[in-house]
Amino acid sequence: YIGALGARVICDNIPGLVNKQRQLCQRYPDIMQSVGEGAKEWIRECQHQFRHHRWNCSTLDRDHTVFGRVMLRSSREAAFVYAISSAGVVYAITRACSQGDLKACSCDPLKRGRSKDERGEFDWGGCSDNIHYGIRFAKAFVDAKEKKVKDARALMNLHNNRCGRMAVKRFLKLECKCHGVSGSCTLRTCWLAMSDFRKTGDYLRKKYNGAIQVTMNQDGTGFTVANKNFRKPTKTDLVYFENSPDYCVMDKSAGSLGTAGRVCSKLSRGTDGCEVMCCGRGYDTTRVTRVTKCECKFHWCCAVRCKECEDTVDVHTCKAPKRAEWLDQT
Repeated sequence: YIGALGARVICDNIPGLVNKQRQLCQRYPDIMQSVGEGAKEWIRECQHQFRHHRWNCSTLDRDHTVFGRVMLRSSREAAFVYAISSAGVVYAITRACSQGDLKACSCDPLKRGRSKDERGEFDWGGCSDNIHYGIRFAKAFVDAKEKKVKDARALMNLHNNRCGRMAVKRFLKLECKCHGVSGSCTLRTCWLAMSDFRKTGDYLRKKYNGAIQVTMNQDGTGFTVANKNFRKPTKTDLVYFENSPDYCVMDKSAGSLGTAGRVCSKLSRGTDGCEVMCCGRGYDTTRVTRVTKCECKFHWCCAVRCKECEDTVDVHTCKAPKRAEWLDQT
């Protein structure tokens, strides 16, 4: 698509890019395509991680910020989005390098010769994921916007971007193939591969839960903890400045879509439970008939045949606030 229309035309029309990002976009149009694919992946992952949460990482159509005004507040949700999006860019570029989709990079050139691990010596072979290139490009592209302004929010975003990039690297794993008599591992060929992106998502979600509220230090170069009873943030901790809204009612200024109409679980006591999700407003119950496949049998060879079963379930959805003007807060 970029090739057909010309990189300059496309890159000049992507809203929200700063000059350095436009230059990188024009110079590496094939990488931009990978970044676009990566965006779909990390948005899906964000929505998976927060599917049972009042804020469910919902996106806004035709909004170049993707998440709208929720990103204006320096909250822990914004911290998570910056981290997971930065991780998604690293993951997408690194994968594209290994698959041979990009002109600028390929497999990790440093993984050559012999090495050793706890199981003994092995030969580097196959295609090790070039995570260094992925991290380097993601840093140059994603951080460019924050480096244009030197304020507290930019410092917070840069910190959380780095957390996301390092999270992908954390889950690199050594994969090996055995050679020898009847598959014995007398000789091994190994390569480094990224784990499934879900591991990065799970890890960053834990970091979201333990995110540390901070304030700027006096010389404006770093953070101090907002509450002296908490430990200082490390390089792997997500940081944020402002408390989150409760996301109970629609509030356009805070980027809250509210929870009216959201499906909840009647029996759960967690964030997906009707009491928490509906913010004490109560819920409506609708009886729904679902058709599912059941009594599946394997037939030799090679088909699975199933019956269609109907079952009736109760679906609970959160009531809207009673005061109509709440729905239209701006």
